[in-house]
Amino acid sequence: MEILKTVIPAAGIGSRFLPYTATVPKEMLPVLHKPALQYIVEEGLQSAINQFIVITSRNKEQLADHFSPSNELQALLEERGKKDALADLKKIIRQAHFTYVRQHEPLGLGHAVLMARNLIGKEHFGIMLPDDLIVNPANPGLAQLIRVARQEKGSVIAVQEVPASCISSYGIVGIKKQISPSIFQVSHVVEKPDPKDAPSNLAIIGRYVLSSKIFASLEEMGTYATGELQLTDAIGHMIQQNEKVFAYKIQGIRYDVGTPIGWVKAIIGMSLQDPAYAPHIKSFLADLDGAESFLYNSQKSIEHVR
Repeated sequence: MEILKTVIPAAGIGSRFLPYTATVPKEMLPVLHKPALQYIVEEGLQSAINQFIVITSRNKEQLADHFSPSNELQALLEERGKKDALADLKKIIRQAHFTYVRQHEPLGLGHAVLMARNLIGKEHFGIMLPDDLIVNPANPGLAQLIRVARQEKGSVIAVQEVPASCISSYGIVGIKKQISPSIFQVSHVVEKPDPKDAPSNLAIIGRYVLSSKIFASLEEMGTYATGELQLTDAIGHMIQQNEKVFAYKIQGIRYDVGTPIGWVKAIIGMSLQDPAYAPHIKSFLADLDGAESFLYNSQKSIEHVR
């Protein structure tokens, strides 16, 4: 099973981050020193994917610009002695091939994926949602799914156990059979169920490896969809057509940067894992109310020379 392509749906308007996203795409939000989208592409390359189909919308030219060579910027950085600052980006430009497809209307994740149909053909392919960053340097998230897809010879969706209070925010999988502690054959999928009606606590997160048969299911679902075309509905339809779909409990730390609070948590969490940032963040968190803190504290004494 050869898997060389992945779809990155990046057409959303990012309403939770307005007014920032009125001019800057949500996918370009910085997480430490890189935009969220760059982490996604790097994970793809680490998973032996080199063809990226990015679904975009109006006013998102910055996505393509970021992954395009800039001789002027490179010359400026070299002049200032910072020629290594773009090393990771240069590697992406050298290794990755990007195709950009515009989604003219916000008709849902399923519709965005369907727009890649002519570029995928009959292959299995990946889907990576930029809202979900999965940190596992030794075993990239998408690579884990690709391995399971080849092993089980079927489609695979990434899942994570979530508490009952969060179940109604996710697509939840029903379990037909448990293959291993981390692999399950899926019986059906329920989009954002009430916790008392949920078939499990395994929530779908933003990584998939799907058969090209998903496109036929998306078209079938689209014939009677009244609103947005949901990818989870099409996955459920594939299962009804006797296509094997597996859920895999992905290994790694997952950050949801699709909301402001999730984005802040991602910055703090990833800072604490980075030796360049960790000491400063630990010190800041420990000394929020300390005498050396830069935060305002009416109890601080004023030091001055008489």
